[in-house]
Amino acid sequence: MNILIIEDEIKTAKSLAQIITSIRPEAKIVATIQSVERAVLYLSENTQPDLIFMDIQLSDGLCFQIFESVKVVPPVIFCTAYDNYAIEAFKANGIDYLLKPFKKEHIESALDKLSNLRSYFSAEKPLVPDLELLLKKLGEPDGKKSFLVFNKNKYMTVKTESIAFFYIHNESTCIVTFDQHEYSISQPLEEIQNIVQSSQFYRLNRQYLINFEAVKEVEHYFSRKLFVKLTVPTAEKLLLGKEKVSSFLNWLENR
Repeated sequence: MNILIIEDEIKTAKSLAQIITSIRPEAKIVATIQSVERAVLYLSENTQPDLIFMDIQLSDGLCFQIFESVKVVPPVIFCTAYDNYAIEAFKANGIDYLLKPFKKEHIESALDKLSNLRSYFSAEKPLVPDLELLLKKLGEPDGKKSFLVFNKNKYMTVKTESIAFFYIHNESTCIVTFDQHEYSISQPLEEIQNIVQSSQFYRLNRQYLINFEAVKEVEHYFSRKLFVKLTVPTAEKLLLGKEKVSSFLNWLENR
């Protein structure tokens, strides 16, 4: 069995490789990769492995960017220090989600799961996890509850439920609350999108991630776009492209 390890911490990658080969001596670690960019290049130019062990936060971004750039065929076992990405992981070929620091028995259990799945499904059926069982095991994440900000020489927390929207200003991410206070934070908007509840926040465009509770009204606009008005003022007119209209209206209706 050929295995690819995508992990930006070199010591962790070496330890993981040793554990895997101690459990499955016949396994071959074909490569160890530290970044999204190199992973995309490897998967594009080489025969894809039988299995991938993948960290979520890599040296140059979140691993989910890999799936946006190249078709990933093999199943993936995610190994991460964060428990906020479980849903995204299972949508991205995930068959297990291991939290660091992991132990040998955790890796062995994940490999056994892969073997059991392969035995269960016929060659004609896709290799997919039992999502109901996995989600029941993990529990659906509630999303990040608060954000730490630095304001007036003091650290303070802002509850996620009090945030009307996140937006990018001068290449920095900012929080705007319902009472119209604004704070800068270090996380990129892509990361925030993955750690808040998708049923509560929607990525309107490249600049704005909005809270459902902040939506005041929605109007039709030119070229089949939508004009979204919030209860809190925004610097720009919030326009939604026609390609996202269906997704946005579905979010409004079925959250």
